[in-house]
Amino acid sequence: MADLSIFWIILAAALATYATRIGGYVLITRMRTLPPRLEQALNAVPAAVLTTLWAPAFFTGGWDVRLALITAALVSLRYPPLIMLAAGWAAALAARHFFGL
Repeated sequence: MADLSIFWIILAAALATYATRIGGYVLITRMRTLPPRLEQALNAVPAAVLTTLWAPAFFTGGWDVRLALITAALVSLRYPPLIMLAAGWAAALAARHFFGL
């Protein structure tokens, strides 16, 4: 019985996710021009998503995670994403190896 209720919960979540995604797409494509406030809000989305991914790891992770995030953030100011990812990974690896974190 529990498996069936979990199935319905997953199905409802999938439908809600699909409806919000397709609804936003349909709404935006029907508009001839975007209102300035909507355009500003859409431009702020990448920074908001990055913050929601970065902040919890930084504040709840150990020093190795913090060092990796700071290193990746600094490297990302100058280099492409793949190098930034490698630098953050190397910083975490080094912190764990040398400092036992």
